[in-house]
Amino acid sequence: MPKHEVGAYQRTQKTNMSPREVEAMAFLKAASLLEDAKGKAGSLEEFSKALRFNHLLWTIIQADITEPENQLPPEIKANVMSLSIFVDKQTNKALRTNTPADLDVLININRNLAAGLRENPDAPTADGAPPAAAPGGPQAGGGTLA
Repeated sequence: MPKHEVGAYQRTQKTNMSPREVEAMAFLKAASLLEDAKGKAGSLEEFSKALRFNHLLWTIIQADITEPENQLPPEIKANVMSLSIFVDKQTNKALRTNTPADLDVLININRNLAAGLRENPDAPTADGAPPAAAPGGPQAGGGTLA
């Protein structure tokens, strides 16, 4: 797992963006990388890079929802974990086949999650905290799928 990518994610979380906005941005970045890779079907490097980023993002999500501090309801945790397992399987399939069409479902999942995170900015974060304070104020706890 490249440390610079994890560091970039952590630095972004410390900005004035709410955890929901940070997570939506991460999902959109993953979708964008996958879309770009799909357009460059001949580039195994781009294909692999996009899938590695997406895998890293979903690994972070899996780790977060298994933390005892994560206050998402058990049913939502189970649903997110099921989705992440599907994403893992689809990622492995795409890596095996190198077929651009195999990226479509990953792109759609990431875009839909980003849209959902942006749709309801006043909802509590995944760790149960209220949304982030106004810019410059303290941040609510960063929880995956906040």
